[in-house]
Amino acid sequence: MDFSLTAAERDLAELARDFAQKEIAARAPIAWQEARCPTDLLREMGELGLLGMLIPEQWGGIGMSTVGFVAAMEQIGLADQSVAAAVQAHVTIGSLPLYMCGDDGQRERWLRPLAEGRALGAFGLTEPGAGSDTRAIRTRAERHEGGWRINGHKTFISNAGTDMSFGVTVLARTGEKFGSFVVEKETPGFTMGPKMPGIGWRGLDTRELFFDDVVVPEDHLVGNPDLGLSQFLATLEVGRISIAALSLSLTQAVLDLATEHAKNRVQFGQPISKFQAVQFKLADIATELEAARWLTYRAASLRDEGRPFLKEASMAKLKASRLAAWAASEAVQIHGGTGYMLDSAVARFYCDAKVLEIGEGTNEIQHMVIARALGC
Repeated sequence: MDFSLTAAERDLAELARDFAQKEIAARAPIAWQEARCPTDLLREMGELGLLGMLIPEQWGGIGMSTVGFVAAMEQIGLADQSVAAAVQAHVTIGSLPLYMCGDDGQRERWLRPLAEGRALGAFGLTEPGAGSDTRAIRTRAERHEGGWRINGHKTFISNAGTDMSFGVTVLARTGEKFGSFVVEKETPGFTMGPKMPGIGWRGLDTRELFFDDVVVPEDHLVGNPDLGLSQFLATLEVGRISIAALSLSLTQAVLDLATEHAKNRVQFGQPISKFQAVQFKLADIATELEAARWLTYRAASLRDEGRPFLKEASMAKLKASRLAAWAASEAVQIHGGTGYMLDSAVARFYCDAKVLEIGEGTNEIQHMVIARALGC
């Protein structure tokens, strides 16, 4: 198979690489240490078209292929995982529900600012009692005087609380079914908790969201009021490809850091890269990275061809995220004590790695999806 990038895909990847190396690499680690979302960087990325990668030009995006999106995300994630996480959440679950299921009025009102990078998108799914078990969602939306009244509580929601967030598209029960609803910031009854501190992705804005008798008009309903769950799961398939892309970038980053350190760290009179124990670690990471990379690009290419890609997206996310967590641990081991210190780049990536096995569907859920595809 030929996964060579087209000219447009190469141009996008180079644009992402240049911005990541010149701007993100220097500024994002500071935001990570300060545990704040660097919206200044995100706005600049929006001006470059990097926040509208999967949205057609008709609605303010650049209409990039999924393969091109993966290539760009690899470059962004090499510099910083928090910024990359904010971008992928915005581009996939933050924007795609409006594009795939919204009407033209909703696309013009909410999707265009997201695609043009003037606002940041978020989707509210997870609750204290519902995550992998999406059918356990308790947030409810009830008909109310030509609109809907929403009550409930969401948690671990990214991108909703920044100074460039537009609000959130929230999944809520409409009886026995589910619907998706846009809740804009400053809507009465819609409040947020403080930024939640995690061991990684410290530069990503993640919060609890509270809906207390939040009333929205009928035109805030996205798509079918009974098909919100299936609509969201369709966008989540793309989100899994994007998490795989972040995992590839993290693995590449720690491989580069570990290789450079091994070549310069001298013990017993020679660089530790001369020792077979270290060489084999690096060789294993590099080999597994190639396998995960082509699995991810395969899933992306299937989507671009309009073919089913659910199983392949889950395989890519499972393989790549598991690799990232293992590779980050091995890279810290190669660095020794310096890698354990939080002011080191490899420690930052190590902290960021774990959530890749959890976000956009845990790896246990990926196993279930793949097993079902096998007929189990």
